[in-house]
Amino acid sequence: MRILGLDVGSRTIGVACSDPLLLTAQGMETIRRQSQKKDFARLKEIIKEKDVHRVVVGKPRHMNGDYSENMEKIEQFVSELKKVLPEMEFVYWDERLTTVMATQVLMEGNVRREKRKQFVDKMAAVLILQNYLDAQGG
Repeated sequence: MRILGLDVGSRTIGVACSDPLLLTAQGMETIRRQSQKKDFARLKEIIKEKDVHRVVVGKPRHMNGDYSENMEKIEQFVSELKKVLPEMEFVYWDERLTTVMATQVLMEGNVRREKRKQFVDKMAAVLILQNYLDAQGG
C-alpha cells in the first residue's frame, strides 16, 4: 500500500505518491482544477491505481505558525473528499515553504521559468509527502 501527497490550491492540485516501502515520494501529476466532481474522480482513479491507504494533505501556515487564508478552503475540500472516500485515512502535514523549496529545486535543475509553473505544485506535493515519510521514520 502507498501514501498519496496532495498540495491543494485554488487552481491546481499537485499529486505525489510514495513507493510501496514508504521510503520515497515521486511526483505524479498536477491536476488542473475543473469541478469538484472531476477533481475527485481523478483522485479516486489514482488512489485505486496506486493502492493508496492514506492521503497526506499540505496544511498551509505562515512562518509565525498561523494558518493561511487557504486553510478553510482546503479543510472544506478534504471534508467533501472524505464523503467520496469514507474508507480513506486523511492526514494534514505542515507545508510551510514547500512552494519556495520546490521553485528552488526546479531552478537548480535548470528548468526554464515558463516550465516551472507546470511542475511547482507537483514538486511541492513531493516535498510535503517526503517530509511526512521522513518524520514517520521510513
